[in-house]
Amino acid sequence: MAADYPVGFYFELSFKGEDAAFQEVSGISREMGIEEVTSGGENRFKYRLPTVATSPNLVLKRALVTDGSNLVNWCESTIDGSLANSIETHDVMVSLLDAEGNVCSMWTFYNAYPIKYAISDLKSQENALVIESIELAYNYFDISKSTSFSGLFA
Repeated sequence: MAADYPVGFYFELSFKGEDAAFQEVSGISREMGIEEVTSGGENRFKYRLPTVATSPNLVLKRALVTDGSNLVNWCESTIDGSLANSIETHDVMVSLLDAEGNVCSMWTFYNAYPIKYAISDLKSQENALVIESIELAYNYFDISKSTSFSGLFA
C-alpha cells in the first residue's frame, strides 16, 4: 500500500500552456485566520472566531535559465513596469504526478502575478548551480484530485 502514495519530487508547473521545470515549489498552504474577542465579565478565556482564509505567496526555484522564458519575461515586464501599465495576471498550475506521469493532484493558482525575482548569491569558493527564485502572489487556489488517488486525500 505504501508504494501507492505519491512522491513529492515528481511534479510539473504549467504557465500559459507551457511546462516549466522547477526544483522546488513552496507556499502551497491555506489557513483560516482567527480573531480573539473578550467577553465582558469572563476572564478565563477569549472567544476565537474565524475570519478569512489566507495563503502565503507561491515560491518557485530552479537553476538559472539563461535563454529566457515566458515566465521570466512576465516577471521582468511586471516588476520593472513600475505600475505604468496594468499588471497582467495568469493562472498557474502545479501538478503532482504518479510514477507513470499521470496527474494525481493539481493546484491551480488564480490571477497570479510576480512580485519578486531573485538569484542565489554568487560565490567563487563554491561549486553550485545559480538558482533563480520567482515569487508569485495570487487571489486563491483550487485543488483538483485524480479519482485513482481520491482515498489518499480524503
